Amino acid sequence: MISISCDNLRLSFGIDVILESVSFSLNEGDRLGIVGVNGAGKSTLFRLITGEYKQDNGAVYIAKDKTVGFLEQNTGLQSTKSVYDEMLLAFPNLCAAEEKLAAMEAEIASYETEHKAHDEAFEKLVANFSALSETFEAEGGYSYKNRIRAMLTRLGFGEDLWNIPIDKLSGGQKTRLALVRLLLQEPDILMLDEPTNHLDIDTLAWLEDHLKSYKKTILVVSHDRYFLDKIANRILEIEHKRGTMYNGNYSSYLEQKIKNREIEEKHYQNQQREIARIEAYIEQQKRWNRERNIIAAESRQKQLDKMVKLDRPMASPDQIRLHFSKSGESGNDVLELNRLSKSYPGKPLFSDVTAMVRKHDHVFVYGPNGCGKSTLLKIIMDRVQPDRGDYEYGYNVTVGYYDQEQQDLDEDNTVLEELWSAYENLTQTEIRNTLALFLFRGDDIEKKVSVLSGGEKARLTMAKLILSKMNVLILDEPTNHLDIPSREALENALLSFDGTIIAVSHDRYFIKKLANRIFDLSSHTLFDFRGTYEEFLAYNERKKLEAAAAVASGQMPEVVSAGKEQFLKNKADAAQRRKEERARQKTAEAIAKTEAEIEAIDEEMAGEAAMDYKRLSELQTRKDELEEALLLLYEQEEAQNT
Repeated sequence: MISISCDNLRLSFGIDVILESVSFSLNEGDRLGIVGVNGAGKSTLFRLITGEYKQDNGAVYIAKDKTVGFLEQNTGLQSTKSVYDEMLLAFPNLCAAEEKLAAMEAEIASYETEHKAHDEAFEKLVANFSALSETFEAEGGYSYKNRIRAMLTRLGFGEDLWNIPIDKLSGGQKTRLALVRLLLQEPDILMLDEPTNHLDIDTLAWLEDHLKSYKKTILVVSHDRYFLDKIANRILEIEHKRGTMYNGNYSSYLEQKIKNREIEEKHYQNQQREIARIEAYIEQQKRWNRERNIIAAESRQKQLDKMVKLDRPMASPDQIRLHFSKSGESGNDVLELNRLSKSYPGKPLFSDVTAMVRKHDHVFVYGPNGCGKSTLLKIIMDRVQPDRGDYEYGYNVTVGYYDQEQQDLDEDNTVLEELWSAYENLTQTEIRNTLALFLFRGDDIEKKVSVLSGGEKARLTMAKLILSKMNVLILDEPTNHLDIPSREALENALLSFDGTIIAVSHDRYFIKKLANRIFDLSSHTLFDFRGTYEEFLAYNERKKLEAAAAVASGQMPEVVSAGKEQFLKNKADAAQRRKEERARQKTAEAIAKTEAEIEAIDEEMAGEAAMDYKRLSELQTRKDELEEALLLLYEQEEAQNT
């Protein structure tokens, strides 16, 4: 059954066409992911569906009696009510029924006290109470408050926040609370514009599971590729103002898009070759200029005129281009953290954080919102002072820092002035060329920083960063506000960066591609996991299964503190390093011994055995065996040193 459909939607503002001929339909239970570059019209499409904007032509159809819920991007609840009281408004019918049941219960008790008898009026009152009570129970009346408490807790609102007025919350908290209320309401058509903003990784995983089990229709705009892979069963791409529908999740859409583009390009090129062949034939016949040649030329011209010409496939939208310039080699020890601790009044963050970051590490700081990930980066950038502990950079370390809050931007500058003031030694042409790499062209460079969108500010901050030379990158949520092509460009630049990376990110796709080490602050101290993000997830899942198995078998699972776990892991790592060192030493000794034996054979062949052909043959055979063994040892040594 079709839940919602859009037919040939067109929208323009003045001469600017935003959307053109956008059509799609969704069945109940479909989960649609909407993708496209920043400014493509994704949020505009949502506003057409809700009726906030009126299309120039086309139509939106929503099935009869279907409710629509819309979470706007970065727009949270505005209320003076408490967090908990506001969530009660998601269930107006149940709240009203609960009040009525309480009033009826009081009336029954009063009637019994006054009349001391169960007459017809009393029986009618009890019957009405029973009927309403059954309806109340069937509609979830005895569980909705538990649902509110569970949903609030799951999305980061602990009981200590339930009585706080909403207008005292941060912007991110208000947006997250709006998501809680919308999920509690369970509309038939759920529309979410960038719902993963302001969510930590654990909450994101929970939201994915919740939406996958949601039986109704979902439309979601997101740049989170991991999220789209998990929940979407269809993808609508908005590109060059038009919409194209693909079946499957994000990864499937990418494969289909590449394949479709190859097919379109092939058909176009084949037709162009056919047109060129026909035109050459016509031209040849005209040159011969006989009657039968003229007739043949006119026949082919008619064939050409009737041909439906294919348009050249449009190029993909421009994306940023960047490359990080290295300042030279740092020492092997890049950054030492020594018992760093930080807390705020009533809010402990982390304590005794100790670790050594090595050259070429790609460290990602992991943990729930509020555990101090960004604060740790600010401490090592000397922007926040720790309560205790210290840190020290190693030899020849040059740091480049990306701040998610873009606090280093001057709101009064133009885009051109902002970049030029940071690099006064560069010419205006060099500055303009750099800005063009980040899609600031023409009048864009004269915009004030204060009027830029979040995505534009992120691109400008990144432009400032790439012009500096560094061998250590410290990045705080670098993918925030970036569209998918820009995220991919950043990933590729970081993959080719031959330095050290320390980053905080909630973009799991981004972490998966880059991380080789995880600093986990989930337990308010540091657990240093040496491995990829997928290996880290597998490790955590294994620990959960082991704990569950211990409980199921009646055993109390051993509670291992993060500090003890870190100690055990460091001990195991040290043992492994000693084992590898012994193996390298053994290989080096074998190489030296083999090379010495080959050298001795060469001396004997040039001396005593020079005229003894039998001995020469024996020595050559032995030398061949040794050289083959030496090659294997060299390969083994190379593998051990990588």
